[in-house]
Amino acid sequence: MKNQFAAEFVDINERATKDNRELLDADWTLICLEAYLCGGVINHAMTLAIHDISHNTVYGNKYPLANRFFGMVANLPIGVPISVSFKKYHVEHHRYLGKFSCEQLHRSEDGLDTDIPTELEAQLFTTPIRKFLWLLLQPLFYAFRPLVIYKKAPTDLEIVNAAIQIAFDVFVLQMFGFRSLIYLILGTLIAMGVHPSAGHFISEHYVFKENQETYSYYGPWNLCTFNVGYHVEHHDFPYIPGRNLPKVAEIAPEFYQGLHVHTSWTKVLFDFVWSPNMGPYMRLKRKASVPQTFKARHALNEYYQALLQHTGFNDLMRYARHWLDLRNNKKHVE
Repeated sequence: MKNQFAAEFVDINERATKDNRELLDADWTLICLEAYLCGGVINHAMTLAIHDISHNTVYGNKYPLANRFFGMVANLPIGVPISVSFKKYHVEHHRYLGKFSCEQLHRSEDGLDTDIPTELEAQLFTTPIRKFLWLLLQPLFYAFRPLVIYKKAPTDLEIVNAAIQIAFDVFVLQMFGFRSLIYLILGTLIAMGVHPSAGHFISEHYVFKENQETYSYYGPWNLCTFNVGYHVEHHDFPYIPGRNLPKVAEIAPEFYQGLHVHTSWTKVLFDFVWSPNMGPYMRLKRKASVPQTFKARHALNEYYQALLQHTGFNDLMRYARHWLDLRNNKKHVE
């Protein structure tokens, strides 16, 4: 299972590297077209690989740290560090789907599930042109919305993720040139906006049918998106790797056959823009059961402590404190 996932990931990375070599002196028009038609698809696949990895599907729940570092490797072609931060907030999305603060009931910006648009988004983007603009800017909303509605302290792994990503970006800049770095980042931004592969952002939880909160899609885009279309199955069993989600639907069809499903992500985007009954406001929300937490969980803390203990640094600090206490006591006696 692990080797199969790694092989798929390496194959996608090799294609991205090949594309970068071919863009050293390419025209900007070609770069934009390539970013939309090719690089965007690959980068979107990598963002969904990160989604899969965030559920510890590579090394299992027994080795969460190994999964986090593998996610950082999958993050490299995307151009911006998202892997660890995505994991931090995505846990809340599964645990508190659609929930918002019980202290300020009517302010969605105080939410637990940052996948839900803010009240400002819901009120502002209501016409077809505005909704199309919202789709174009969707990567920015996904990136900055958590900083507005659910602030969390940065973790040590987020800092490591950023450092590794910056080092890789500098490497790309030096080896392949400025155009290649722009190509990677542009592909990420384009493929998360008005792009067929980005239709899953809308299809997953926007209410297209009354009383149904989550929807699946069983079409061909699943082949390059780690079966993220099997979204009802994914929320039922979040720790099953994406490649095995079709088996869930096969084993227990009675739980999924009666549900409304989407047949086209492109149609989902079209309906979202043109239907007067659709918009960023078409999400179910419910009262939250817990307050927000700002405190960060530092996954590397135990390793820091072990390193300090192994090198004798802790013993040295205890000796230094003891020596200072003796000196202070001596001065006090004098």
